[in-house]
Amino acid sequence: MSFTTYIAIYFIVWWTVIFVMLPFGVRSQHEDGPVEDGTEPGAPQRPLLLRKAIATSIVAAIIVGLFAWSVETGRLTLEMFPMPFKIY
Repeated sequence: MSFTTYIAIYFIVWWTVIFVMLPFGVRSQHEDGPVEDGTEPGAPQRPLLLRKAIATSIVAAIIVGLFAWSVETGRLTLEMFPMPFKIY
């Protein structure tokens, strides 16, 4: 596979992992103390988005690295996956 393909796979994996990471460690305003007037009580108090983005980048790099290693060493090939339909 080309380097561009791995970049595209990394992008897809990164977005999947960020949606998994977002709920962890979030405390809402009503859990953390008084709610400011005019705001949603369930809004996050400190979402820590930079920390989650860094953790997501590391996890996505590990996943894509393992995938690339599997493909490049021949442990994972296209023939291992079932065809979605019969080709005549």
